[in-house]
Amino acid sequence: MPTQTPSDARSSGEFAMNTLQRLAVHRFLSVLRVATLGAALLIANCAVFAEVPAGAQPENSSFDLSRPDIAAFIRRVVRDDGLPQDWVVAVMGAATLRPELTAAMNHPAETELLWWQYRTRFVTPERVDAGRRFWQQHRESLDIAAAKYGVPAEYLVAILGVETNYGQTPGSYREIDTLMTLAFNYPARAASFRYELRQFLLLAHEMRMDPLALHGSYGGALGAPQFMPSNYRRFAASHLMENGVDLWTDWGVVFEAIADFLNARGWQRDGPVLIRVQVKDGSNPPVSDRLKLNQSLRSLKARGVLVDAALPNSTPAMLIRAQLENGLDYRVGFKNFFVISRYNPRTNYAMAVCDLAQEVRPADSEPASSKP
Repeated sequence: MPTQTPSDARSSGEFAMNTLQRLAVHRFLSVLRVATLGAALLIANCAVFAEVPAGAQPENSSFDLSRPDIAAFIRRVVRDDGLPQDWVVAVMGAATLRPELTAAMNHPAETELLWWQYRTRFVTPERVDAGRRFWQQHRESLDIAAAKYGVPAEYLVAILGVETNYGQTPGSYREIDTLMTLAFNYPARAASFRYELRQFLLLAHEMRMDPLALHGSYGGALGAPQFMPSNYRRFAASHLMENGVDLWTDWGVVFEAIADFLNARGWQRDGPVLIRVQVKDGSNPPVSDRLKLNQSLRSLKARGVLVDAALPNSTPAMLIRAQLENGLDYRVGFKNFFVISRYNPRTNYAMAVCDLAQEVRPADSEPASSKP
């Protein structure tokens, strides 16, 4: 985990001062680099900046902390959260605009790709084999988390496999750059990312992390399980640990964090997740396009869905139609499938987790009863 945690003897004031000194050096070097540019480049930049709309940021620039929305944000976190103003200003002032992140947010793979295309990215022989080795390596910790929260270990492994290839690719974007860009230059979700920026500042300050050393995904998710700062902080607050909460390399904590997340959102121990079904020719069953449990097995059967599962007809369900390379695949998702989608609200994502979960389970492991 890329953090710098002071020893118990080190005071909060000393940590804050050292962080401010590091940030001051960072800002000085940034200014020095800019000052070495020639006068011609300065004139060219002025011409470009003159064409930038009011309130917008030029590419590859630092943020203007005097912008009304940014200044208001700083006042709020200082006033309401008690964060040191000098520290907040130094951290936010060190951020760099990353315009490519807004483009990535507008075109996520989960929605741009058909199901069969998405599946070939995440349920590969290489990822399945890596998942099985990962399970064997961490079997004891996985069993502990699964028993405590009732979430089968294969789903914990599969989420890590889809999210970060079992911790190998947790993200290379500096977190402060990401959150500042999306909070103040991505109007479509500005409110959400300003909330996450606030949570990130609180997380870094409370856990004595170096806010400039933390990296994550293009959407601001952190660590092996890809928790947004709010979820990271919520989990950390409820699981106080002597050396902090490490979601990068402390696998026992990572497994518990994922299981805790799913459990808090309603995971049903031993409940069904996702099953394949057949649809009668000529029928027109109600396909869910919003990941809502708006049907029951009874209503789906009445509309031509053939379900081979020993479950009550009253069981809430959703019908999913998945595009294959040469045809269609129908599946029925239950409450636990919906819970997985709370991790990432995309049908392709939740199905990939379920498919990978089935593939990575070791041959000597009992199949979870959540898969009828």
